[in-house]
Amino acid sequence: MKTQKAITYLLISMVFGVNLATVSLAAEDTWVRKSDMPTARYYLSASVVNKKIYAIGGGVAAGNPNAVVEVYDPKTDTWKRKSDMPTPRALLSTSVVDGKVYAIGGTQDIIATGISTVEMYDPSTDTWTRKADMPTPRSCLSASTVDGIIYAIGGSIPQAVEAYNPKADTWTKKANMPSASTWVLSTSVVDGIIYAIGGMPWCAAGVSTVFAYDPKTDTWTRKADMPTPRSCLSASTVGGLIYAIGGASFCGGPGLSIVEAYNPATDTWVTKTAMPTARRGPAGGVVDGKIYIIGGMQVGVGPVLATVEEYDTGFIPKNVNSTGKLATTWGKIKRSR
Repeated sequence: MKTQKAITYLLISMVFGVNLATVSLAAEDTWVRKSDMPTARYYLSASVVNKKIYAIGGGVAAGNPNAVVEVYDPKTDTWKRKSDMPTPRALLSTSVVDGKVYAIGGTQDIIATGISTVEMYDPSTDTWTRKADMPTPRSCLSASTVDGIIYAIGGSIPQAVEAYNPKADTWTKKANMPSASTWVLSTSVVDGIIYAIGGMPWCAAGVSTVFAYDPKTDTWTRKADMPTPRSCLSASTVGGLIYAIGGASFCGGPGLSIVEAYNPATDTWVTKTAMPTARRGPAGGVVDGKIYIIGGMQVGVGPVLATVEEYDTGFIPKNVNSTGKLATTWGKIKRSR
């Protein structure tokens, strides 16, 4: 046994070039509580710029959208207030291109009366700029970026897909999403393909459908269903896997703690460790291979949460020092013994 351990330590040292005497192995598939967001809210959106998470808009109470912008630094576990978004709204979606955050659509009344407003936030100057309106006013949508183009998908106008070019400040209609159950869905990108996950028809039960959109061919493909039907969830990509977190099984239903991971390469799902705080309508952001789930609510009418929880996927990004984070390789070596 001692010999096997010595060989294992030697292998990891050779792979990572580190002295394991100074390394603590992090545990993957685990959750840790972090500093609360200063302003409790749900149906907000979050985007990451320079390893900081910008939490934007959302609702602070039923029927009361806000314009609050707060930035979280995972390195120091601290929050700072930033300039308010010009248009208060919830059920919006944000996406990043060239270090700028684009806030798209949403609602100002929480009953999903969609708006077309697009505003750009520049973190370097802490300023907002109005941009060309989205052609189809809507809330409950999800937006993802591929090759510098933002794709606004689904929402309160079912199946709608429109692409925004920030450089030209113009919108283009794209092929409709096959499913009409697109209220409060979530999207995430793997290898240039956008995966649209979950959602619901207007004020109904959540669905488990997954569709893949290829921007190059403007086509949609049905994929393996998510094990747990739900809407109001958060989806984030880490290491080629999409993590579907939280949500609700039906309109107005209680929040879920379920975490399921989708592998596009095999078109399969696996269940992961549940999130400590069950919730619907949170925002999510990824920094250095860890997912941060922010805000949300526990049931359909409250209470609104400020809770932040960090999920360690076990993935080590190439630009991150491996010291203190060898769980993935450690597990692989242990299983091969």
